[in-house]
Order: sequence, then C-alpha cells, then structure tokens
Amino acid sequence: QLQLVESGGGLVQPGGSLRLSCAASGFTSDGYAIGWFRQAPGKEREWVSCFRAGYGATYYADSVKGRFTISRDNAKNTVYLQMNSPNPEDTAVYYCAARPYLYCSVRTYEYDYWGQGTQVTVSS
Repeated sequence: QLQLVESGGGLVQPGGSLRLSCAASGFTSDGYAIGWFRQAPGKEREWVSCFRAGYGATYYADSVKGRFTISRDNAKNTVYLQMNSPNPEDTAVYYCAARPYLYCSVRTYEYDYWGQGTQVTVSS
C-alpha cells in the first residue's frame, strides 16, 4: 500500500529553521515526482516545491525560493523540505504528495497520493 507520512513540523521563530520529512512506503519515491504543498487557514492549498523523478531537478514557488530547499535521500525513501528564515506567512499545514510521472506539477489534482500533513507555525 502506497503511503506518505510527513513529520518535523512544529513551532519555529521567524528567522529560524525547520526540516520537514516525507517518508514514502509501498513504492520507490525516486520513480515519482514528489511535491510539497501548504494550506493556511481560510486559504486554498498552494504548491511550494517539487523534486522531479529521475535525475532530480528541483523547483520552487517564488514565495519560498532562496529560503527553502527540497532534497531526497533514496536510501531512506524520504524527501525533505528544509525551511530557512521562515516568516509568519509560512504558517500552514504542509503536505507532501506524489505523482507517478517524471515531471512536477503545481496542480493539486495532478497528484495521486497525499500525506496527512504536518503543522508549521512561525511565531515569536
């Protein structure tokens, strides 16, 4: 059974750092495009970043470019989202998602599998 489990969320101060993990089971994640999304209260779910399958190009939303880094550990079948210098606007539930294609997408409906989400709160 294909499953994604996020972890690593919590409370972080503005300007701090936090690393989210997305552990995959039931499939080999390097054959899938893995995306990170987030949803703040009262807002739609938005795309944050994606790790392309295969040779692993990475992509970022303009709002997080230069602050967040997506990476993959194939041995652990896990994808990470390193959040540096977060600000209160980054507060949201963060989800990872997988699609069985090489290429990334910014559209939620193009991802077939989702984790349960992990809460990130940026506050002093």
